[in-house]
Amino acid sequence: MNWRNILIPIGLLVLLGAAYQNYKWMGVLAVSGGIVLWLMLHFTRLMTIMKRASERPLGYVASAVMLNAKLKPNVPLVHVVAMTRSLGLRQSKDLEQPEVFVWRDNTDSSVTCEFVHGRLQKWTLQRPADAAEAAAAPAHPQP
Repeated sequence: MNWRNILIPIGLLVLLGAAYQNYKWMGVLAVSGGIVLWLMLHFTRLMTIMKRASERPLGYVASAVMLNAKLKPNVPLVHVVAMTRSLGLRQSKDLEQPEVFVWRDNTDSSVTCEFVHGRLQKWTLQRPADAAEAAAAPAHPQP
């Protein structure tokens, strides 16, 4: 169960109640204005992220290796979309948990991310075999 879905509305109601108790209806109006501003800021951020993501191909990222380095557990899907500036290519069925998305770059490296209830749980980096061998080989041969 996601406690955030319960605690945030309860916290907002407690805040509204405290505003009413201390400042009557003027306090309720002030707190309501703050809540509406907070909601508008989140909505604007979400729309900006989606606008940027709509301008790129589905499942594309500039560098899969850099994305792999930046990912952290429990990051929301929206933050991953903001990092990649692209919607991930869905690998799982609709409404199936975990949700699996893939992002690829120009070198055919890819990052597969698994999200449970919108939060990143695990991810894997896949690199092509020839790129992995080239990275493992020394740049200058030893005499």
